[in-house]
Amino acid sequence: MAPHPLQTLSIEETRIARDVILSLHPDVVIDFREIYLQEPAKGFMKMYLELEHSAHLSPTSPRPPRLAKCQYDVIGADRIPEYNESVVDVEKRERVKHEIVGKEFQAALTLWEFDILLEACKRSEMFQEAVKELRLPEGFELVVEPWPYGGLDLGAENRRYFQGLCFAQDMSSGNPDSNYYAYPLPLIPILDAHKKEIIRVDKLATGGKDDPLTGKTHAESILDHCQSSEYIPELLEGGTRKDLKPINITQPEGPSFTVINDSLVEWQKWRFRISFNPREGAVLHDIHYDGRSILYRLSMSEMSVPYCDPRPPFHRKQAFDFGDGGAGNCANNLSLGCDCLGMIKYLDGVLIDSTGEPRVHPNVICLHEQDNGIGWKHTGWKTNRAVVTRYRELVVQFIITLANYEYVFAYKFDQAGGITIEVRATGIVSVVNIDPGKTSDYGNVVSGGVLAQNHQHIFCARIDPAIDGHNNSVMYEESHTAPWDKETNPNGNLYLVKKTVVERSAGLDAAPQHNRVFKILNPSKKNPVSGNPVAYKFTPPPTQKILASPGSIQSQRALFAQHHVWVTKYRDDELYAAGRFTMQSQIEKGGVKDMVERDEGVTNEDVVLWSVFGLTHNPRVEDWPVMPVEIFQLGFRPADFFKRNPAIDVPSSRNESSVLVVREKCCVE
Repeated sequence: MAPHPLQTLSIEETRIARDVILSLHPDVVIDFREIYLQEPAKGFMKMYLELEHSAHLSPTSPRPPRLAKCQYDVIGADRIPEYNESVVDVEKRERVKHEIVGKEFQAALTLWEFDILLEACKRSEMFQEAVKELRLPEGFELVVEPWPYGGLDLGAENRRYFQGLCFAQDMSSGNPDSNYYAYPLPLIPILDAHKKEIIRVDKLATGGKDDPLTGKTHAESILDHCQSSEYIPELLEGGTRKDLKPINITQPEGPSFTVINDSLVEWQKWRFRISFNPREGAVLHDIHYDGRSILYRLSMSEMSVPYCDPRPPFHRKQAFDFGDGGAGNCANNLSLGCDCLGMIKYLDGVLIDSTGEPRVHPNVICLHEQDNGIGWKHTGWKTNRAVVTRYRELVVQFIITLANYEYVFAYKFDQAGGITIEVRATGIVSVVNIDPGKTSDYGNVVSGGVLAQNHQHIFCARIDPAIDGHNNSVMYEESHTAPWDKETNPNGNLYLVKKTVVERSAGLDAAPQHNRVFKILNPSKKNPVSGNPVAYKFTPPPTQKILASPGSIQSQRALFAQHHVWVTKYRDDELYAAGRFTMQSQIEKGGVKDMVERDEGVTNEDVVLWSVFGLTHNPRVEDWPVMPVEIFQLGFRPADFFKRNPAIDVPSSRNESSVLVVREKCCVE
């Protein structure tokens, strides 16, 4: 049976796409970067899905082509890579689109480019001499952690660079997981990726308040004031807690969800599809509840992490974790009983190496059910009968590790028609060396000699709605105090609900002082009870927007972070809030800011919403050595979409596994 048009490319399909590209470039070297599903054009896909949902799909029905997006470098006689993007029809085994990307843009990094940096560091006499000057204590080994270079300075030559953050690892324990972040070194080697050479070594300032931005103030023995800060259980001083008893999640009759062909998920009244790609990670498609359309596509689009330390080269320290490296590329291979609990269904991805050879990326997505407390409850005062249901969720989760940080992304479906987008940030804060006894305006000292720099994590979720159809409008509602009026508000307790329809593409903001709520509605479908258009709503988290000064490179690279909500008109292939290319960018191009500036009508149209939220992270000592999770949630809830509480039919049943804690005797007779 042919795969569904939204299903992740298989190993075989990926190989076909690779072979087509190789056949078209017979006399040059091809270095592949990514091969993944090029999703069908929405116009074609809508027709296919209408047939599918009406049960009229047949083997002879028109099907969207199976397309593969191929990203690769062509390396000719001059040895300078030329970045190409092609689209291959894997069924016809032919290329249907080709683009040679201009040299003003840099392709996203690949993990094997990091290996080039590490090998170049070993070969570089300049770098090795700089390390020797630091006089690492006996028993310590150098660790170089690859990072994107950041935004190019104005006037800088547009070459492809990588940088390495340096640390020393205490190997006296013999444990390879000993925490090297506790020993930061004030060196950053810079790699010219085309030459595959270290072209300079940046030597970092280590001062504190009132010290110059470029002053070299550290002592000759750079690690004497640092101290061990372990997090792995076997190296913890005093070990782990001994009084914690296990909690087991049991489902004796199995899970309530089904997964067909590792793509189609059905749970309670929900139905949707999952795919996986190297940039966005898990993507959800064609989301329905009880046979009604809610969303066409849901994904995490981008994340920018700008650092506020003004000392060079930290002004360039700004990761775009989706555009620079790819969430899917950095997705964890999840472990049973650790990352998800209960009865788990894992889904795999497909990644490639530089030759284009595909491999299974196992267990990158997990599905499981979880109990989240009470769903709804009421106790009748006349009879004292309580009816209570549990708030059960289906969770679609993936986790990424980006050097020091981890991010947990989850889409949570509930029985009342709601969807929650959840992000958890954890891992190890990014740190630099600071002189003993000093403090800094640029961060917080979290351990001896360790300064955790202030920074932001700014996320963007892309919401492609289909509220009972694809022609939707966006409205925001606000609640305002009504003026005193002898006729209409004689006692001053009235407040008014103000409704504003977004008519043109726009960037908008949260307004918690007015309880600003955004509604995505279908103006042609009315709720038979309220008479209002059927809708879904969300309240944008009123988190801080980007703090870098307007006009700065950090700010210009992340124009999407200027507003909490963007409303744009749909176009195929516009998936990325900061644009297609973020590596070493100086300004966001092709992102939501450019989409909005088309000034298109967005009423009763195919619209897209972009929700921006995040964390201004001024680290605390309690974030060290590994930070407890910071949790962000965006709730997407029905608003006059149903005729009643859609979870009213959830069974109210007593959990027979629950038991009383036995009271211990207070004395012995």
